[in-house]
Amino acid sequence: MSESSGSDPAGEPEYGADDWEDPTEGAVPRSELPDEVVEEVPDWDDAYLDRVGDRLMYNYTLERDHRLRGERWDLHGEMRVLTQKQFFHPALSYADHRSEEYLYARRTDRPTIEELERLVELGHELADERVQGNEEHYRTDVTFVLVADELPAAVREFVDGQRERTLLKLGYYGHYEVNLGVVVPDDREYVAGEAADVVEAFVLWEDVSTSKEGLLSRIARQFWR
Repeated sequence: MSESSGSDPAGEPEYGADDWEDPTEGAVPRSELPDEVVEEVPDWDDAYLDRVGDRLMYNYTLERDHRLRGERWDLHGEMRVLTQKQFFHPALSYADHRSEEYLYARRTDRPTIEELERLVELGHELADERVQGNEEHYRTDVTFVLVADELPAAVREFVDGQRERTLLKLGYYGHYEVNLGVVVPDDREYVAGEAADVVEAFVLWEDVSTSKEGLLSRIARQFWR
């Protein structure tokens, strides 16, 4: 998934403006959310990431300045979802399935293919450590998003349509995905791997997709419109 909206400085949203609202029609403004929700959301010294956090906070536990193996990530998020089937009463449940996502995002000047390849390998290492393969596990996503100053053509080609899907026990224990995304807010450009649905939250100049039923879209759209 790759898109460029073109650069138009006069028309770019001012992410730090007090009256800025999420462009998604019907989004619940932060000012109208319960205090217990808002108080758990970090404040970033970065107006753009603050607005991204406003989109993610409905479904992710968020953290700023997260350290992972000696590397600093400006934004870190975790989401866990449990789905169940029930016989008339919650106590009589069956077919429980767990889905999880680990999100890491940071600013960078100019992303490179070498850096992205290294992140893919890191994603596999994290999945090996964290994924508990069993009958209840459905899906785990490890997603890296780079917020960059520019998007080189080679990087766009590398990320566009990228997918790293690993079946666990031939799929009987679910699967995990390692996803990549690169966003250039100043130029309104982005590119995302095939399963990197959470990148939608970083594309502040566009509405949330209504046609793509990805992991984030399926769960979060109920709050975003």
